[in-house]
Amino acid sequence: MAKVKGAIVVDVDKCKGCMVCIPVCPTNTIEIVDKVNEKGYKYMQDVHDNCIGCTNCATVCPDGVITVYRVRL
Repeated sequence: MAKVKGAIVVDVDKCKGCMVCIPVCPTNTIEIVDKVNEKGYKYMQDVHDNCIGCTNCATVCPDGVITVYRVRL
């Protein structure tokens, strides 16, 4: 079975920092950062390089601001 490497991209300006994505990430890849976007919300970011591309975070995001990419290694 091929190993899969994932990566997430968060639309920072649309993220409201609701943190719904944090508990569904099996690899603890995504966290809230101590910065704010243009609307004044803290936002989520890929802070660890261990995403497996499961798409859990994108699936539960109520605002659809997370895009997940997958690459077979």
